[in-house]
Amino acid sequence: MLFRPDLAALAATLEALVIACRTAEVVPVLHLVDNGDAHLPLGFAFPPGWRVVWHRGQGNVGFGRGHNLALHAMGEYHLILNPDLELAPDALVQALAFMAAHPDCGLLAPAARWSDGRLQYLCKRMPSLLDLFVRGFVPARLRKPFARRLARYEMQDLVNAHDVLWSPPIVSGCCMLFRRQVLHALGGFDPRFFLYFEDFDLSLRAGRITRIAYVPQVRVVHHGGHAARKGWHHIRLFGASARIFFQIHGWRWW
Repeated sequence: MLFRPDLAALAATLEALVIACRTAEVVPVLHLVDNGDAHLPLGFAFPPGWRVVWHRGQGNVGFGRGHNLALHAMGEYHLILNPDLELAPDALVQALAFMAAHPDCGLLAPAARWSDGRLQYLCKRMPSLLDLFVRGFVPARLRKPFARRLARYEMQDLVNAHDVLWSPPIVSGCCMLFRRQVLHALGGFDPRFFLYFEDFDLSLRAGRITRIAYVPQVRVVHHGGHAARKGWHHIRLFGASARIFFQIHGWRWW
């Protein structure tokens, strides 16, 4: 899903996707959902044989509702990929091999790292309001009293760069590989979420009907995150979606 993306970052995402698909000998149908400008000057040359489907003109309908425009896409797998994320060259090889070996897995989450190589903890336990506030808005220098709490929320006791983790309650929507029939059974993202927490909700619902696996052999670099650093508009969106999330899944204050 695109909304006025950084064109250089988007080009890097697409270049990495092309390499990963070529390595896995996959020719995808690529759906690009543009929630911003109707004529995004992409200027990217896709490989021969790729089918690229643009979804334009719907306006900014939100992250989840935008993704759902491509929910009808056919194929055995459905990859949700942010435009600020780069797949490793062997990411799809590893992911498809894992899914083939584990037919009970309906949703795969990769190991993500920051640009500097640090591991991102994108698997989560069910959050409380305090967890979200501290992680999103308290400066790093003031988080020490909450370190153990945040480490537990981010599943740092179980997540590493080597071991597969089964059934994390929540995985990040920046990169999700679904079996198509599972995503269809879920009805995609809940359109009540405009931005933020739609992946939390989708993960929790997915965990009720299939197995979720964090597979560190599937590697990506993720450049996004940090709602609080994006200004008051994003903070308001974050708060509104948090309220919807807790209304659906139950309030946890502490």
